[in-house]
Amino acid sequence: MSRRYDQSTTTFSPEGRLHQVEYAIEAINNAGTCVGLQSSEGIVLAAEKRTVSKLLAPSKTSEKTYTVDDHISCLVAGLTADANILIHQARLASQRYMYNYQEIMPVEQAVKSVCNYKQAYTQFGGLRPFGVAFVFAGWDEHYGFQLYQSDPSGNYSGWKATVIGQNNQAGKSILKTDYVENSSIDINLKLSVKVLLKTLDSASPSPDRIELSVLRRGEDGKITHTMLSDPEVQFLIDEIQREIELERKQTEAASGDM
Repeated sequence: MSRRYDQSTTTFSPEGRLHQVEYAIEAINNAGTCVGLQSSEGIVLAAEKRTVSKLLAPSKTSEKTYTVDDHISCLVAGLTADANILIHQARLASQRYMYNYQEIMPVEQAVKSVCNYKQAYTQFGGLRPFGVAFVFAGWDEHYGFQLYQSDPSGNYSGWKATVIGQNNQAGKSILKTDYVENSSIDINLKLSVKVLLKTLDSASPSPDRIELSVLRRGEDGKITHTMLSDPEVQFLIDEIQREIELERKQTEAASGDM
C-alpha cells in the first residue's frame, strides 16, 4: 500500500503519513552521531567524524560543526551538500536581521527561519525534503544559552541535552541517567565523549573520529566557540575509557559476590 504514496512529498497515505519525509528522517539515523549538552556555563557540542577513505586529503574545515553567526553554532547530521544550502539561508537571515534592527537575531527565530525553509520543501511538488538534521546551540539576551534540534520535516524543539544520528536512542538512554542539569562544562565534555564512545562503531576511538567544541560567554559578554585540539580530545577519550573499564570491573565483582 505504501508504494502507491511514497513517490510524492505532497500526497498523504491513507494512514495520514508522508512517506518521503519519513524516509528522509530515517536517513538521518544512519548519519554520524551528534551530541549537544546545555549548562549555565555554556553548551558542549560533540560529533562523530567519518572517514570514507584513508586516501582522502584531510578537510581544511569541519564538516560537522558550522558557525551561523557570532552567537549561534550548529552540528550537522546527514547530507553535507543539503546542509550547506540551509546554513547559507540561516546566515543570510541572521545578517538581514542585524542590518534591519541593529541587534543579534534571537536564537529561536534563527532556527525557525531554517525550519520554515525546510518545511516548504515538503509541501510543493517537484521538490524533495532536505536530508539533514541539525543541533543548534546559541545565546541571546532573552533566554540565555539555548539548544534546539530540527529534522527534515521542518519541526524543531528545545532540549537540555540531545543526540541525533546513528544509535541516537542508545545515546539518549545514557543522557537520561547521567545528565545533570547545569553541570560544569568539564563534566559535560566527559559525558559527551562517553556517549560517542558508546555509539561509535569503532573499537579504537581517536581524535580523528571525534570532534568537540564549546560555546561559552566570556566576562566581556562576547560569545566564543572554541574547538578542542587533538591532544585535549585524546586526554578525554583515555579518561572515559578508564572510567568505563573501572565500571565494568566493579559490575563483574558485584555479580561474582552474588
